[in-house]
Amino acid sequence: MAQDGTAGGPASDIPEAGLKANAIGFLDALVIGLNSTSPAYSLAAVIGPIVALAGIYAPGVMLASFVPMLLIAAAFYYLNKVDQDCGTTFSWVTRAMGPWAGWLGGWAIAMTGVLVIGSLADVAVHFGLLAAGLDDWATDPVIRQTLTVVVILAMTAVCVIGTEMSARLQDVLIIAQVFFLLTFAVVALYRVYAGTGTLDSIKPSIDWLNPFGAGGTALTGGLLLGVFIYWGWESAVNLTEEVENSATAPGKAGIWSTVVLLVTYLSVGFAVVAYAGTAFLAENAGEEEAVFAVLAHEVMGGWDWVVLLAVCTSALASTQTTIIPASRTALSMARRHALPPGLAHIHPRFRTPDVSTWWVAGIAIAWYLVVNQISENALLDSLTALSLLIAFYYALTGLACVIYYRRHLTESLHNFLLIGLGPLVGAALLSWLLVESVGDMANPANSAGGVSWFGLGPPLVIGIGIAVVGVLVMCFWRLRDGRFWQERRGVADPALVHAEQH
Repeated sequence: MAQDGTAGGPASDIPEAGLKANAIGFLDALVIGLNSTSPAYSLAAVIGPIVALAGIYAPGVMLASFVPMLLIAAAFYYLNKVDQDCGTTFSWVTRAMGPWAGWLGGWAIAMTGVLVIGSLADVAVHFGLLAAGLDDWATDPVIRQTLTVVVILAMTAVCVIGTEMSARLQDVLIIAQVFFLLTFAVVALYRVYAGTGTLDSIKPSIDWLNPFGAGGTALTGGLLLGVFIYWGWESAVNLTEEVENSATAPGKAGIWSTVVLLVTYLSVGFAVVAYAGTAFLAENAGEEEAVFAVLAHEVMGGWDWVVLLAVCTSALASTQTTIIPASRTALSMARRHALPPGLAHIHPRFRTPDVSTWWVAGIAIAWYLVVNQISENALLDSLTALSLLIAFYYALTGLACVIYYRRHLTESLHNFLLIGLGPLVGAALLSWLLVESVGDMANPANSAGGVSWFGLGPPLVIGIGIAVVGVLVMCFWRLRDGRFWQERRGVADPALVHAEQH
């Protein structure tokens, strides 16, 4: 819970929520942070579009995308030092910038879960069926959507039963996923150098790490996609109240998650571009199956199920871990009177936020089923809208770090660079990407299928709709129960800042 003691107001009287302390350790938190990003699925979804923009310099774009993520991860680390609240951005922004901004940050986190959980479970089902050779089932919408709902319910039950059980399952899934990905990368690179590739192979070069190689426009578009592939590592920090050494371990797990992701993405990125060449990837940029299903067969032959299972386990793990930040944020908001108090209920036996967890799953299932009825591209458009919410609450967190520690930034070079300048630059980069995303999504031609909603691209309409609904819900709850809005802003405790430097 919060330890700064400066925020004042009702927040300082918050009762103990009852989450199970010390349920998992640093490595468990690290694994959950990694799985939340769904590395294999993220690569399958994004490597094609990035190559279409940047060509052989796709690894360089993924390297550049890592920079704002690392800077924001530093903000999460330093804010968690003074406030170990499972609501993370919601709690921190509230203390630094006030309840209105904090509430919107919490809403953005909760809504990202609603938008993406169904899609992740759908991918897990689809690639799992392909790996099992059940291609007809994979193309049947009724079977696929039914199994997707079953997967969401099963993963939600795991989250409710206990954080330890969740962590054990995540350990298994990450080992399988990393093993499958590395096997694929090693075989692909071996065949490139052996000259046995079946596509237009290119031998890798260190020059591919140049993010500016394809020009500024390609870099801008690639960075927008890069936000998606790194998003999710902060799930480790959402478990702060349940992790050993909660003041430091969750934040470190978040930072190390981004580093491990960088190594994974660069390794597999080099292998994919080297084996397939740029033409194949660019031509199939919008087809996830072409990248990690067709390409898997080209590289692995009869062992292509290995790569299909990598994507399946990746999406399955992320389905579970994406529920965590949304449910914990709802819990944090409810216990501080920013949402209905029922969402703050803790299961008496498992000591997990059961009510908020099931609510997140229920809304996510409803969203998934509804958007699938709208059009074939609606689910993809809702995923595209994610970049708006992600960039918003990441940038808000970086800015909150600077504001919270504002009186201590000039006390040392450490404070100025790592607590001030770094998070501020990260927030600025993400704000710029947010503006670029809005401009890009405003053009219907850039949406899936070129469809127009109200003269705008569907992803932007979805993003605006979520923002409007959030403001309306916030105003309604402000009139219904105004206690949360009586909190005062705070600043960092000098003693904690001094302790951090040593």
